Amino acid sequence: MPIPARRTHRLWRTFAAAATTALLAVLVVPGAAQAAPAPRESQPVYSYGNAIRESVWVDTRVDGDDDGKTDRVAVDIVRPREPAAQGRKIPVIMDASPYYSCCGRGNESQLKTYDANGNVVQMPLYYDNYFVPRGYAFVAVDLAGTNRSDGCVDVGGRSDIQSAKAVVDWLNGRAKGYSSRTGTERAQASWTNGRTGMIGKSYDGTIANGVAATGVEGLETIVPIGAISSWYDYYFQQGAPLYDSGPEWLSDAVESDEARARCAAVQKRLVDEAPRSGDWTSLWEERDYVKDAHKVKASVFVTHGMQDLNVRAKHFGQWWDALAKNGVDRKIWLSQTGHVDPFDYRRDAWVPTLHRWFDHELLGYDNGIDREPMADIERTPDHWSTDKVWPARTTATTALHPGKGSAAGVGTLGLASGRGTETFTDDPALSETDWAAQIDTSTPGKAGFISRPLGKDLRLSGSSKVTVTATPTTGSAHLSAVLVDLGPATIRDYAGAGEGITTLTDRSCYGPSTTGDSSCYKNTQAATADVNSTIFSRGWADLGTYANPDKGRPLTPGKAYTVTLQLAASDHVVPKGHRLALIVAGTDKDLIDPPSTRPTLTVDLSRTVARVPVVGGAKAFTAATAGSHGVTPRSKTADGVSTYRLDRPLPGGSNR
Repeated sequence: MPIPARRTHRLWRTFAAAATTALLAVLVVPGAAQAAPAPRESQPVYSYGNAIRESVWVDTRVDGDDDGKTDRVAVDIVRPREPAAQGRKIPVIMDASPYYSCCGRGNESQLKTYDANGNVVQMPLYYDNYFVPRGYAFVAVDLAGTNRSDGCVDVGGRSDIQSAKAVVDWLNGRAKGYSSRTGTERAQASWTNGRTGMIGKSYDGTIANGVAATGVEGLETIVPIGAISSWYDYYFQQGAPLYDSGPEWLSDAVESDEARARCAAVQKRLVDEAPRSGDWTSLWEERDYVKDAHKVKASVFVTHGMQDLNVRAKHFGQWWDALAKNGVDRKIWLSQTGHVDPFDYRRDAWVPTLHRWFDHELLGYDNGIDREPMADIERTPDHWSTDKVWPARTTATTALHPGKGSAAGVGTLGLASGRGTETFTDDPALSETDWAAQIDTSTPGKAGFISRPLGKDLRLSGSSKVTVTATPTTGSAHLSAVLVDLGPATIRDYAGAGEGITTLTDRSCYGPSTTGDSSCYKNTQAATADVNSTIFSRGWADLGTYANPDKGRPLTPGKAYTVTLQLAASDHVVPKGHRLALIVAGTDKDLIDPPSTRPTLTVDLSRTVARVPVVGGAKAFTAATAGSHGVTPRSKTADGVSTYRLDRPLPGGSNR
C-alpha cells in the first residue's frame, strides 16, 4: 500500500532533521572519528537563568480597530543564549492567548509580569522553564486587543487567528516584526529555523486549531488541550443555546481597557451576527475550523476531558474525524475530567510525553513516539488504557432502537425496531442526572430506554447520533439525548469545583527557576464521586431545525417532526452487570437554555433510533445482552453528580 503524500513528506522531514542533527554532532565535536548516533531526547544543557528575554511586535497585516494602521501584536520570547552565540538555529514552542493579563493561565491563574524595561519576567506555565534549557524558544503571543497588542478581540475570527499566524510567518521570514509597538526599528527572527509547535488550553488551543486550519508553512505540530473546533458549537448546538449570551461577552471579558474603548464596531458585529435564534451566519462560518481541516499540514496531539461541560466533547470528536479523513498524523489523550489540563491530572506522564512529542515533531528525533499507541484513555480515576488507533479498529456503528416497556417512560433498548409512542413534558428544573436517577421510575419529564443487564463488558468508542421523531404541543421545543451507564461506579467528580481534581499544597518542579519565574506548581490528586449512573455522552437540538440544521423554524402543534442530534464523542466501557440507557427529554438544566414554551412531546418509537459506535458492532451488543443476567444492586451512595456550577465560565474555566 503506497504511503500517502502527506505522510511521505513528514517521514522525509523527520529523517532529514535527524540526519542534520547527527551531522552537527560531528561538526561540534573536534576529532570525532565517526558520526555520533542521532539523539533520542533533548537534554537540559542550556542556562535558563541566562536566557535571552525580549519582546517583539509583529505586524498582523489586519486593521481590526479600523484606525488606518495595521495592528501589531506583542510577542514575548524566552530563548537560550548559547545557540545564538554559536550560530545555531532553534525551533519554537508557542502559546497564543487572550488571557495573559486579564485572567491568567493554568491551575494557578498565572499572569505575565514585566521588568522596568518591559521585558517579560514571569511566563505563565512551565513551558519556558522546561523547554528553553533543552534548546527550544518559548514564545507567548498576546492576541489582538489584549494586554500589549493593538487591534480588537474578535473571538476566533480573522483577527484572532491572524494574531498567531503572523507570528509563525515572522518566525519564517515572511512578516515584519518591530522592536517596539509604534517604532520603525525592525526585529528579525534570525535565531530560529522557523519550525513551530503551538500549544494551549481552551481559547489558546482553539487558536492553535484555527492557525493549523490555514495551512501556514512552518507550523509543524499543534497540541490543543480542551480546545474549540467550531465557535458555533461553543454557543449553540443545532439551534439550542448553550449559554445565555454570545461571543461579545467573552470579547469584553478579555479585551484590554484600551481596546475596549476603540472596538465598539467589532463588539456590535459580535452581537448582530450571532443571533440568539441559533441560526448559522457568516460569523460562525468564519469561525468554523472543521471545514478547513483539509488544509492542515501540522501533526495534531489532542487532549480533552470527556466530561468537559465548558468546551464540550463534541469539539474534539468532529475535529478528530475531519483530520482523520485528510490523513493528518494524530495522537490523543482522553481523560474522565472536565476542563482540566493534563499537567494537572497526569503530570508525571504528560510532561515526558509532551517532551518526546516536540522532540520528534520539531527536532526530528526518531524516539519512537510515532510508533506507539495513538490513544491513551482514562478508564477509572488514574487508570489508563491504550489503543493503537482511535476510535478502536473494530468499532462499527450499531443501530439501537427504543421500545415500549411495562411502564410509561420506562422502555427497552435493543436491536429490534420499536413500536408505539412515549410522551414527556419539558421540565427546565430537571437535569440529566435527575433523569438518570429516576430511570426505572415512570416520571413525566423524560423518556428512558434501557438495555438488559450486560453479561459482558460493552465498549462504545467514538461519536453517536440519535434520530428522534416527536410531535410537540407548542410552537417551540428543545430536545436532549444522553447515553447513560447504569450501575455503581467511582468516577472523577467532573461537576465539582476542580472538575475532577483536588489541588494540594505541595509542589513539583519542571525545570530551573528564576527569582521572578518559578517552575514549581501545586500538585493535584483525583477528586472522585461514587455514583449509581454515569452520563458519558450527550447532545441537544432545537426541534425547529428539523428541515435545516442551520436555521430554525416555528413548529406546528400536533405535527410530527424528525431531527437528528449529534452526541459528543466519548470512549466508555459499560461493565458487565450494568445496563446501557438512552434518555430522550427536553431542557437539560444548566447545559442548555429552555425554549420559549413548555411543550409536551410524543416520541414515535418506530421512527427513533440511536446509532452508536460499538466496539465489535451489533454482534458485540448481542453477545453482551444475551441470556438472563442478574442486575447489579444499587450502591447506597447518592445518585449521580447533580450539581453543576452556574457561574458563566470562560473557555478556560476554573482551571484555565
